[in-house]
This record gives sequence, structure tokens and C-alpha cells, in this order.
Amino acid sequence: MSLRLSTVILPYRRWHEGARAAWVRAEQLGFHTAYTYDHLSWRSFRDGPWFGAVPTLTAAAAATERLRLGTLVTSPNFRHPVTLAKELISLDDISGGRVTLGVGAGGTGFDATALGQDPWTPRERADRFAEFVPLLDRLLTEDAVTHEGRFYSAHEARNIPGCVQRPRLPFAVAATGPRGLKLAARHGQAWVTTGDPKLYENGTPEQSVDALRGQIGKLSEACAAIGRDVTGLDKILLTGFTPDRSRPLVSLDAFVDFAGRHQELGFTEIVIHWPIPDSDFAADEKVFEEIAMEAPAQLA
Repeated sequence: MSLRLSTVILPYRRWHEGARAAWVRAEQLGFHTAYTYDHLSWRSFRDGPWFGAVPTLTAAAAATERLRLGTLVTSPNFRHPVTLAKELISLDDISGGRVTLGVGAGGTGFDATALGQDPWTPRERADRFAEFVPLLDRLLTEDAVTHEGRFYSAHEARNIPGCVQRPRLPFAVAATGPRGLKLAARHGQAWVTTGDPKLYENGTPEQSVDALRGQIGKLSEACAAIGRDVTGLDKILLTGFTPDRSRPLVSLDAFVDFAGRHQELGFTEIVIHWPIPDSDFAADEKVFEEIAMEAPAQLA
């Protein structure tokens, strides 16, 4: 299977001051999907401009025609399944069925406390995620949903006419732990990983490849447990968080070597960050565009 190449465009610029141009250029360069982060603010960007994911993707849908669009990732940190489902159905309609929902359990960043709550423990994040994903699945596939759960409730929530994509827009479930992998196996059309975070500072690329191989093995076990063939689940690697860091973007050859090693593991999609000067995602824009235009053919 050919390896798909996608990008993630962080929502840190005003729409008419560079943001719109990036989404349009992503389509021109032939990226399979352009994603954005769904945060209220994020890391070093906290004290600068940062815009909402769903309005940004709605604008991107109006500015493009073929490019798939998505979040990497949406989480329960500040989202409720009922309101999120309504926004996703609207976005899927506006885009003509070009939306993928990346969804994860969330973390301990600014989103975790922005609504005034104490940060959830890892167990509580996992518990909420385990309820969030199945309920969102129902809300996007059923006309009316009532649910009384431990964390989320829905009372005759209406979602007519549903998604353009049937039975609903695809889920790309970010997970590395056993409970999250079970959700990916049961509800996901794709699985997302950033690698093993413990290796980011002091690990090696070889150790990262081994860790990713192990993650895919556990995903295979989760699929097998419910009678699903893991080969039918897309596997997405969001780059920039492995020990390789930004090195794959220094040249076309470096990227093809990096992507090829991960394609051999079974990954079907590689996501690279749109260059951001003076940040962890700084990269030569000419090399970035060369990778976008030429790497997919070399990895076919």
C-alpha cells in the first residue's frame, strides 16, 4: 500500500495573515489530509495567538475542494460529546464529507484546567475517554440519542441529517495504553501515535522504531480480541515527537529514509508539521515543499 503524506497546520496565525494561504497551499502540494490541533492553547504558543479548531477547519473547508481535513486530536478535556457531534456533523456537511476526527484522551496541559477544574488523573482521563468515544459514535450515527453515564449525559439529542460520510465520519483514535487501543480497535477507522514519549529526550531512533513495533503488536492483539483484522485499520504517525525530532525534514532523502522505515512497520500515513519559524517545528520551506511533492512517489 502506498504511504499517504499529510500535514498538521497549527492555528496560530490570523486567517487573512497567512493561515488561509497555508491550507490552500496544502491542497496544491497534494497532501492527503491537513489536520490542526484542537486545544484552547498549547505549550510555547500559550501567550500568543491561537484559534479554535472547528472554526478553522470550517474556513479551510470553504477554501479548499479536495483536501481532507481533521483534528489531531480532539479530547474530552473541554469537549462534550453532544455539542461536539453537532459541530462535526455541520463541518462534515460544509466540507462535502472530507472530515476525519482525531480523538484522544487528552493530557495535563492548559486544556486540563482552563474550565476551572483540577487536572484529571490518568485513570479518570481513561475512564472519561472510554465513555466519550462510544457515546460520540452513537451521536454521529443515530438520529436521536439518550444516555445517562458516569460522566456524560444526552437527553433525546437530535443529530439529523447525520454525517455526509456514512455511517459517520471516520475516527482516528490516538492511544498507546490497553484501554485506548481497545477503543481504537472497536471504534476507529484509524489509529494514531506519536511514539513513546519516554524516548523523546534520550532515546535513539532505533529504540523508537522498536517501541512503535511493540505498539502495533498490542494494537493487533486488541483487534484480534474482537475478531477484527488489524490490516483494515489505518495507522498514522504524527512526527516531531520521536527522538528523530525534526531531522527527517532536513532533506528529501532523510525523509524518505525515515518514512520508509516506518512504512515497513505498517504505518499507512505520516503527518509532518507545517513549518513554523523559531519553534520546535522550524524547517526549510523549500525542502518541506519538495518532500510534499516528491516523497509520496518514492514511497509508493
